[in-house]
Amino acid sequence: MKALVIHTAFGLENLALLDRPDPTPGAGQVLIRVRAASLNYRDLLIARGMYNPKLQFPRTLGSDAAGEVVAIGSGVTQFKPGDRVANCFMPHWFDGPITESVAKSTLGSDRDGVIAELAVFEERGLVRYPDHLSFEEAATLPCAAVTAWNALTEAKTGPGTTVLLQGTGGVSIFALQLAKALGARVFITSSSDDKLSRAIALGADSGTNYKTNPDWEKWARQQTNGTGVDVVVEVGGAGTLDRSLKAAKYGGHVALIGVLAGTGTFNPMLILMKAIRVQGVFVGSRAMFEAMNNLIAEKQLRPIIDRVFPFSEAPAAFRHLESGAHFGKVVIRM
Repeated sequence: MKALVIHTAFGLENLALLDRPDPTPGAGQVLIRVRAASLNYRDLLIARGMYNPKLQFPRTLGSDAAGEVVAIGSGVTQFKPGDRVANCFMPHWFDGPITESVAKSTLGSDRDGVIAELAVFEERGLVRYPDHLSFEEAATLPCAAVTAWNALTEAKTGPGTTVLLQGTGGVSIFALQLAKALGARVFITSSSDDKLSRAIALGADSGTNYKTNPDWEKWARQQTNGTGVDVVVEVGGAGTLDRSLKAAKYGGHVALIGVLAGTGTFNPMLILMKAIRVQGVFVGSRAMFEAMNNLIAEKQLRPIIDRVFPFSEAPAAFRHLESGAHFGKVVIRM
């Protein structure tokens, strides 16, 4: 089979489509013919050597895929050949709180990933996805969508709550769709007026350009009559966390997800004085994935895909994600 591999050294120039042995399912495992895979910012960090500097070469990349069951190993009861499935980001995290052991089960770093024609998964590391979704749409769910769902539901997002989102990448756009489906008011920032218009068309209640309005935390408070927002989905990291804390209301919730804005400083006194809950979000469990899928099916939500690349152009998909020009998810079709 062909697989997208970081070959001999870090750097996007070292991505290659290589022949690797066809996998076979063992006891309790399921063999999937991968039909589509999606990219996350994590994949860029891995390829650059900024995520796991001790990565063993060669390594098949990618953590998010959808496809159809080809064969099953002994003892498998939940799936049969022909079933359409997506994988869990952490195949060993089934339910309950995250632990160190399940956090080490991620794909595309310590173990081979999913951007390949065939892949083997543990039975409990797969879910059926909503019937109305295509392979390409389902492939966007395992990391970005589950992360957004975890962030919103842990913050008890629901009717009457207010949510502030940063940017229009995969997590933020999923958070927009899911927060609106949960009944929240949603505010969003972007460096592009065109992307803001598209986000508002998707249901955002208002948006601001953080390039022309760098004091977006003040803008967010204005949207809530000076109170501050209930929930901030923080994808920037240290570079934006201080503004997120200022945007949140007293007793608010900041879901800390990404590091897109790089390094920076923030005043921890705001967490204390405003009694803000800051929670790290590292994707989510299979139970969260299934709960989210129920809402997606009920509301007939469809993931927003920026662009689909053929498998033969997989390295170009990484470069497109690196450019930051995308709105929603970047997908590779096998």
